[in-house]
Amino acid sequence: MENTKDLTEHSSRSERKRRDSFGMFDGYDSCSEDTSSSSSSDESEEEVTPLPSSLPIIKNNGQVYTYPDGKSGMATCEMCGMVGVRDAFYSKTKRFCSVSCSRSYSSNSKKASILARLQGKPPTKKAKVLQKQPLVAKLAAYAQYQATVQNQSKTKTASVPVDGFDWGNYINSNSFTAAPVNCFKHAPMGTCWGDISEGVRVEVPNTDCTLPTKVFWIAGIVKLAGYNALLRYEGFENDSGLDFWYNICGSDIRPVGWCATSGKPLVPPRSIQHKYTNWKAFLVKRLTGAKTLPPDFSQKVSESMQYPFKPSMRVEVVDKTHLCRTRVAVIDTVIGGRLRLVYEESEDKTDDFWCHMYSPLIHPIGWSRNIGHRFKRSDITKKQDSHTDAPSHLFAKVKETEPSGEWFKEGMKLEAIDPLNLSAICVATIRKVLADGYLMIGIDGSEAADGSDWFCYHATSPSIFPVGFCEINMIELTPPRGYTKLPFKWFDYLRETGSVAAPVKLFNKEVPNHGFHVAMKLEAVDLMEPRLVCVATVTRIIHRLLRIHFDGWEDEYDQWVDCESPDLYPVGWCQLTGYQLQPPASQSSRDSQSSSSKQKKKSKSQQYKGHKKISSLQLKEELLDGEEYNFLQGASDQESNGSASHYIKQEP
Repeated sequence: MENTKDLTEHSSRSERKRRDSFGMFDGYDSCSEDTSSSSSSDESEEEVTPLPSSLPIIKNNGQVYTYPDGKSGMATCEMCGMVGVRDAFYSKTKRFCSVSCSRSYSSNSKKASILARLQGKPPTKKAKVLQKQPLVAKLAAYAQYQATVQNQSKTKTASVPVDGFDWGNYINSNSFTAAPVNCFKHAPMGTCWGDISEGVRVEVPNTDCTLPTKVFWIAGIVKLAGYNALLRYEGFENDSGLDFWYNICGSDIRPVGWCATSGKPLVPPRSIQHKYTNWKAFLVKRLTGAKTLPPDFSQKVSESMQYPFKPSMRVEVVDKTHLCRTRVAVIDTVIGGRLRLVYEESEDKTDDFWCHMYSPLIHPIGWSRNIGHRFKRSDITKKQDSHTDAPSHLFAKVKETEPSGEWFKEGMKLEAIDPLNLSAICVATIRKVLADGYLMIGIDGSEAADGSDWFCYHATSPSIFPVGFCEINMIELTPPRGYTKLPFKWFDYLRETGSVAAPVKLFNKEVPNHGFHVAMKLEAVDLMEPRLVCVATVTRIIHRLLRIHFDGWEDEYDQWVDCESPDLYPVGWCQLTGYQLQPPASQSSRDSQSSSSKQKKKSKSQQYKGHKKISSLQLKEELLDGEEYNFLQGASDQESNGSASHYIKQEP
């Protein structure tokens, strides 16, 4: 017993002597383990299981049909579940009831089903791989698991990276560059990132230590990737053996000097403890003139992650089944500024929609009535007492327009990003002019007879362009479906349709100094499955327009997105906010898909991309033959801050 006691006292004296020799490590005895952790809540979900063909099919009007199983004379739309006469269905395959359903299916359904297969297991509550299923399948499945869903309660989702994917390894092993945080003004710290760069010193937990309590040491930023920083402990010089990645906005990252003021121990890593006898002098020499985080950095991070939208607030949001109208929805969850909206009539809360709080798709209650937009009236005559209308000042503001002079008119032609196929910029027409500068746009050759797929864009929207924008910027323009005079010529098309082009001067020509470059990595929402945030890359830049590619996926899933889109986030955003990040699809997994499946996907995409691809160079040559327009020099795939060079000047 005496030997044990002596050893204990000797160890205690040695440890105290070592601490005291560092001078700056006062407060060790008062140090306690930091058990703080970040988490966020989200609605738990149940996977929709495959349906046997014997289940009833429930039509929207309440009538019940049995699944036709391809029987002669009847067909079921694979997108919306509508049952009808086969001969009246769209296309040779008779798989869809309308053009809109065909296009929506090809853009949405195939990717979600592949995502599920690539996971190798059913989606869990943490990894929300969402399978886009026909409305009819969802309704029938609901009959099976209604009781189970009702018994589910909200669960906490920890900020854990996807199994098998790590941003740090992904960046390091491929020498990738990530978009800087200050490119994303809507993201936490996007407007106050400051001078955080390589060389900045911070205090972080020392993981190379055998002490029983949490201790800290100083590290320098070697490389930045969004919120994530590759750190190296002071004293390792050029040795990268213990380099590690950390989220700069994490709770354990502190400015130099925090330990001294907080009474936390500052202890050198065990691997290099022998290198210096006077660590205090070493640190004084190394830190003189070095930069560190602002003292209020943690407070700024916390403030930037406070969101004004709260659960139970009511908003108007686009109806995902009929793009031409809006519906009332209630905010169910807020994660990192992203809102899970549940349509007000959804009693089981399964009919939902995800978007960012600054999305142009959401508006205050009464917006549709004020501007003359179509609106689906709710069957609910009285809102619940717990629900309140979101204040109008919380929503993103659009630029004021002055339509008193020359303005957009119905029937004018333009080019627009197809909201049902965001990889395509298409020939489009203004179908209706609303108040406050809003326009209803239809994609030529693919519109539903009732206009249910018209989409609302503001006149200043960066998603609409003047005639010839694609040609001058070497972007493939998607011609109207069924148009046979290829290559497509705007001059001929305007003459044939008796139409006029919308005046160039009415379009938004502002190009901010956004800071994006080709090949930069980021996290991006798959807008065709807006619950998913995926690993992505910037592959093209046309002034303010970015081409976003989802890593591991074919180019047909790419999206044209504005540089200020609230659906783009820095690397590490998902980890910071607790949102689930979808990793890149692996090459081996994609190669395992059958050739027939790939051919099937290819044929689907061709249904709405036209009979064949159009050479941008051919278009340019053809358009230059015309005498009506004079084309200015366009920009290449590099960042440009010019305000008008990518538009077309119309001569009198």
